[in-house]
Amino acid sequence: MKKSLLLSLLLFPYLVAAQDVTGILGAFSPELVLLKKKMENPKDTLISNVRFTKGKLSGRPVVLAETGVGKVNAAITTTIMIEHFKPREIVFSGIAGGIDPALSPGDLVIGTQIGYHDFGALSDDGMKYWATKNPLTGKENPAFFKCDSMLVEKALAVSKKLTFRKVNREEGNIAPAVKKGIIVTGDVFVSSEIATKRLLKDLNADATEMEGAAIAQACYQQHIPFLIIRSLSDKANQKAKADMDTFYEIAAENAALLVMGVVGVK
Repeated sequence: MKKSLLLSLLLFPYLVAAQDVTGILGAFSPELVLLKKKMENPKDTLISNVRFTKGKLSGRPVVLAETGVGKVNAAITTTIMIEHFKPREIVFSGIAGGIDPALSPGDLVIGTQIGYHDFGALSDDGMKYWATKNPLTGKENPAFFKCDSMLVEKALAVSKKLTFRKVNREEGNIAPAVKKGIIVTGDVFVSSEIATKRLLKDLNADATEMEGAAIAQACYQQHIPFLIIRSLSDKANQKAKADMDTFYEIAAENAALLVMGVVGVK
């Protein structure tokens, strides 16, 4: 056997461990419209009833997929993406409800820590939050999964150079604010001021959504760097549904703009 072939076989597990491709996820179609539009040479592949699109975005090889709404859908799609495409990193682009009172629809949150707000024990005394466990080792995962620090700082730096779509608010057309923050995930659409105050008090959350922590847990347990980017469509209060209908399109586009910026940076 030739030495080069023998070396390739010995290195094979390492060669397939991670590919030079970035995985990009979004929960539903509007979150991915701009990203798909900007992709070069897109090619669809259907795997286990999930559609993945490979191509180039901002000059970089990517694979993109729509997870569907909710934690289970997000976990399934993330796991399939990791198994079949072995991305070097995964970035999520999407909308969220705002928890931080200083934030408004259209503003962006670059996730630093991602956790569940509906995993634990619920009693008359309130919610006791649990950490998930690794099913193989039985060890507890972190209560909050940390987004890759290099990706976080890259996103923050890129955000200062981008021109986001302005948001039409009562005070006029406003350029969206961008901040790093904590994002919490649950299988509920939060439209309650009481709930937002609890999430702020208990978890110091900046935004709430329905997929991020499931993606974060899958990536953490499979040792894949990840980043969750969310643009606010509402303030997760009693006006959440009406505000989402008004702002989701611009929020989704601004999140996608930031994701494209991050992907395009070497």
